[in-house]
Amino acid sequence: MGKYRGKCSYDCIIPSSGGKDSYFAAHVAQECGLKGLILTYHGNNYLPEGERNLQRMRHVFKHDHIIFKPAEESLIRMNRLCFGKMGDMNWHAHCGIYTYPMQMAVKLKIPLVLYGEHGYTELGGMYSLNDFIELTAKERLEHSQRGYDWFDMIEETENLTEKDLLWAKYPTDEELYENDIRGIFLNNYFPWDGNRNADISRTYGWEEAQQPFERTYRKISNIDDMHENGIHDYLKFVKFGYGRATDHSCKDIRLGLLTREQGIEMVRKYDSVKPRRDLDRWLKYVNMTEDEFDRIADTFRDPRVWRREGERWVKDNIWDTTDSNQV
Repeated sequence: MGKYRGKCSYDCIIPSSGGKDSYFAAHVAQECGLKGLILTYHGNNYLPEGERNLQRMRHVFKHDHIIFKPAEESLIRMNRLCFGKMGDMNWHAHCGIYTYPMQMAVKLKIPLVLYGEHGYTELGGMYSLNDFIELTAKERLEHSQRGYDWFDMIEETENLTEKDLLWAKYPTDEELYENDIRGIFLNNYFPWDGNRNADISRTYGWEEAQQPFERTYRKISNIDDMHENGIHDYLKFVKFGYGRATDHSCKDIRLGLLTREQGIEMVRKYDSVKPRRDLDRWLKYVNMTEDEFDRIADTFRDPRVWRREGERWVKDNIWDTTDSNQV
C-alpha cells in the first residue's frame, strides 16, 4: 500500500458499515500508516449497538468519516419495490455500499478503495481466492445488484425519480480509468476470519448484538442492518432452502470452532425460523400485511428445492433426505 501513501488528499477510502469487518479494514489501514476517509452508506435499519459502533469510529481511529443517508421515504419505497421485483428488500444497501464510495473516490480523486470481505469468494460462487477479484462495474452489477441498476427502479408503482437515485449511479469507465481507481478486497490479502476481526474490533470498543438473532447463533454479524439476519435472510431460505445459520456454521466448521454435528444442529435450529420481531417491524415500516408478504415471497421459491405437499412447502435436507424441512 506504500504506493498510495501521501499521494492524494486521503491515502484511501474505507467503505464502512461500522461492523466488525469495517473496523478491521480501518485497523489495517491505520497499521499501514494510511490516512483514510471512512465512507458510510446508511440504510436506515441499524440496531442501536450498530449505530453506536458506527458513531464510535471517528473517536477511535485517526480517519475522517462521512455518513451518507438517503431520504427515508425513498428507502421505504425501495424496500417495497425491490422485495416485489427480486425478493430482496435490501437491494438498495448492496447498491449503496458498492456505489457511493466509488462515486466519492472519483469526486475526491482518491485511487484506493479498501473493502473488507468479498462474499462471493468467501461464501461460494464463481470466484476463488486465486482470482484476486477486484470491484468492477460488471462484478457489481451481476453479483451485488442481481443484474439490476438504478434505472430499473424508476417505476410508476413507487414514484421514484432519477434524482431520488443519484447515489446509485456508478462512475463511468472513463472516470475510473482517468483517476486510476481500484476497489480491492482485504480477504485477498489476509486470511479472513470474522471471529478474529470481532476480537480486534473489541479492542476499539466495538459491541456485538445485545440480544440473540432469531435466525442465527452468531451475534457479531450484520448488526448494521437488523434485516440482514432477519427477513432478508429468511427470504434466502425461502428461495434456496438454506440461510445464514448454514453460512455461519460452514465457516466455523472450517475454522475448527464447531464440529460438523454441532453445525448441523445450528442449521436445524435456525434455518427455517420465520423471524417474528424483525418481520413485524418491517411490515409496519413499509405498510404491508403478512399475507401479502408471504404471497410475494412464495413466488421466488426455487422448484429444484421446494415442493408443495398439501398446504405446506417442503424440502429435503442434505444431512438426511428422509427428514424434511417445512415452512
